[in-house]
Amino acid sequence: MSTLFSPLKLRELTIPNRAWMAPMCQYQADPTGPQAGVVNDWHLGHLFARAAGGLGLILLEATAVAPEGRITPGCLGLWNETQARALTRVTRFLEEHDVVPAIQLAHSGRKGSASAPWLGGGPVAPEQGGWDTVAPSAVAYGNFPTPHELSVDEIQRLVGNFADAARRALDAGFKVVEVHGAHGFLINSFLSPHSNHRTDAYGGSFERRARFALEVVDAVRAVWPDELPVFFRTSATDWLAAENPADNRQGWTGDDTVRLAEELLAHGVDLLDVSSGGVAHDARITTGPGYQVPYAAAVRDRTDMPVGAVGLITEAEQAEEILASGKADAVLLGRELLRDPHWAHRAAGQLGAAARWPESYGYAV
Repeated sequence: MSTLFSPLKLRELTIPNRAWMAPMCQYQADPTGPQAGVVNDWHLGHLFARAAGGLGLILLEATAVAPEGRITPGCLGLWNETQARALTRVTRFLEEHDVVPAIQLAHSGRKGSASAPWLGGGPVAPEQGGWDTVAPSAVAYGNFPTPHELSVDEIQRLVGNFADAARRALDAGFKVVEVHGAHGFLINSFLSPHSNHRTDAYGGSFERRARFALEVVDAVRAVWPDELPVFFRTSATDWLAAENPADNRQGWTGDDTVRLAEELLAHGVDLLDVSSGGVAHDARITTGPGYQVPYAAAVRDRTDMPVGAVGLITEAEQAEEILASGKADAVLLGRELLRDPHWAHRAAGQLGAAARWPESYGYAV
């Protein structure tokens, strides 16, 4: 039997297979007005096409817990009830097609107020529709403006923002919530010594740098049902001195990720979604097929935390080997699903598993 197409149970939720869609920002929401941050026809078409493609779980794109938590003005949000109500159409459709609806809650931090990638991805000034960004320390990301260093009171309000967004996600029908702690965004920038230069209770030692992440997880877990899982996405390494000896900048490492996984498990996280990079704009990242899988495998080997593997996973046999050899518990695909929404159906055929084609597509089998 194919491991890729076997079910995975986390808490009381059974996910029908282990081929999942990773969060991929679309930058297509209205930037202002009553529909700001609300899913629209583009998002529905994008998500519904993949829901018919045989995946076990779909993670919606990074969804901001506050207006200033967006990456771009066109990002989705979950800071109000209008946004939550619109998402019920997504969760209902996904469940009708036996796909678990999941959502990633995020705050962009110092990498926010950016233009869409096809517009260059550079900073957007407040007078042009952008906003002033925030971070653990007043340290700019690349050519972006220097962010505001958060006070302790402001940090606590952000913890509340994550909890409020999780409540709305539950009301909207999501069965999994993922806390975005990767790619140089706010939580990741607290974790990494490259971007966190604080000397108070939220900076310095590993324990202090991890405090904000764990407080967010605790707040989300407190409002999320015991029977449903919480995920956490991490950047396993900053790709600084640990991977590149010629780069003397100190950053987050694979060993730090293993240590964080143990903490997250103790705080009620059910799966670690293992990515990498994003905190240093000029880090040298060595990519290739499955290049981040060893970091997921290390967490799985050294802790009891289930893990998801991501990063240039494109072939059915490749995905099957990752899972069957015990390197991960699920694989998350991104760009490959943009190229082929029916990747899971094709993979099932190649691996001798039953494809879950929609009834209306049955004649295509």
